[in-house]
Amino acid sequence: MDRKPGLSVRLKLTLSYAGFLMLAGLLVLMTVWVVLRSHLPDIAVMPGGVLNRATLMSTFTSAAGVAAVFLLVFGLLGGWILAGRMLAPLTRITDAARMATGGSLSHRILLDGRRDEFRELADAFDAMLARLEAQVAEQRRFAANASHELRTPLAISQALLEVARTDPAQVPGELVERLHTVNTRAIDLTEALLLLSQADRRSFTRERVDLSLLAEEATETLLPLAEKHGLTLETSGEVAPAHGSPALLLQLATNLVHNAIVHNRPGRGTVWVRTEVRPKTVALTVENTGETLAPRLVSTLVEPFRRGTERIRTDHAGVGLGLAIVKSITQAHDGTLTLEPRPGGGLRITVSLPRWWLR
Repeated sequence: MDRKPGLSVRLKLTLSYAGFLMLAGLLVLMTVWVVLRSHLPDIAVMPGGVLNRATLMSTFTSAAGVAAVFLLVFGLLGGWILAGRMLAPLTRITDAARMATGGSLSHRILLDGRRDEFRELADAFDAMLARLEAQVAEQRRFAANASHELRTPLAISQALLEVARTDPAQVPGELVERLHTVNTRAIDLTEALLLLSQADRRSFTRERVDLSLLAEEATETLLPLAEKHGLTLETSGEVAPAHGSPALLLQLATNLVHNAIVHNRPGRGTVWVRTEVRPKTVALTVENTGETLAPRLVSTLVEPFRRGTERIRTDHAGVGLGLAIVKSITQAHDGTLTLEPRPGGGLRITVSLPRWWLR
């Protein structure tokens, strides 16, 4: 924004200090002048001789003028020094903001001293810089991973087409089937990226949603997949009214159940899906059996394209955005996402959302 040049804050504070000091001094001098004028006799006997009131008042007026000039100079110099010391933290904050504008997010103000308004502002600005730095780093990793994930099916498609072009004896049906599989994966990845973007923008309409119904719909949809893997699906809980997007929350429940199925013990595993009503929130919890997971690994599973190398992989492992989408949808609904390893192996994921209240 283009602004016209104006007085600096330091100069404004200096003039304010000096003006206040001059005003207070003049009020004191005027009060003394009024008192002297009201109570001095016409002729006063002083140690230096006999003086009349007019001479005394003239002498006082001259002295008051000198005092006023002294107050003005003292107020300007003192105000300038005090304003400079008071605004020194603001200068450091401004310098940090300019560095951040130039792209440097690693700089921190780190103001020392006891807490006051400037320290609180500096601490808030440092926290903002730390969060921005983390988000920028995460976006860069996401862009790099997304490019890699999208490049893989395209490279495979190009290789298949090269083989078909150089080898006319290649069976067309087999080639078409392989291309269809690769293309399906690319479409799934693109749709997942679009869904993740929609959740991040919070561009959706909110309404009353029952998490228990969404959980039942998700389990019914994925029941054939669970049966194919020989898993048992168990659902329980009560009506859990939330406030959000039915489509996004259904996608959240579906991703959680799908994740619990594909990362499980084939033929002897179980998935538990339950809802819970709490005083201010409602919760959807999905647990599964599986291998024992390290807490450090669990904390990274919500990162985009992050797949736990210690987890069992299947042909339906997805594109690596399932839990990242869950995290994004949860944050878009002002909820919290908790991941923790189960003592007997497997993973427990809980999504807590604000409870819907009848208005």
